[in-house]
Amino acid sequence: MRGVALFAAGILVGLAVQTGLAQKRTEVYVNHVGIAVPSVPDALAFYTQKMGFREAFHQNAPDGKLVSAYVQVSRNTFIEIQEANAQRPAGVSHFGLAVDSIEDAVKMFRAGGATASDPGAPSAFSHARLANVTDLNGVRIELAELTPDSLQRKAIDSWK
Repeated sequence: MRGVALFAAGILVGLAVQTGLAQKRTEVYVNHVGIAVPSVPDALAFYTQKMGFREAFHQNAPDGKLVSAYVQVSRNTFIEIQEANAQRPAGVSHFGLAVDSIEDAVKMFRAGGATASDPGAPSAFSHARLANVTDLNGVRIELAELTPDSLQRKAIDSWK
């Protein structure tokens, strides 16, 4: 009888652990679409003046030239505008997924069979923690943990 009770207890504990692990799926949502353009100032003017979106933040090169910007479409959604170059031709360059935990997201996607890069230090530009997945068609998917110091998190928190 004691053996049956221990067996049953083991099954219940195992189910509880499995259920807990299965429910630990990191929060994921589409955060931004990245586009490469010939002129960041012209694209920024289009999205802010013609489309009515607000500039969330931008980056200048050391010479002062505007090289990238984020415009905020809604509280949690952005368009990342980057300068096109030989490595980044004009057009859609990637899309970004915001995740609660970059480590958990990388583990989750790898467990599903995707190849994900290791998370790096916070981005020098946005201060978000990043990793990348490339889908079977070559589309880059940027994973971003929006830390309290990230410019995206600050823009989201200041949304009115």
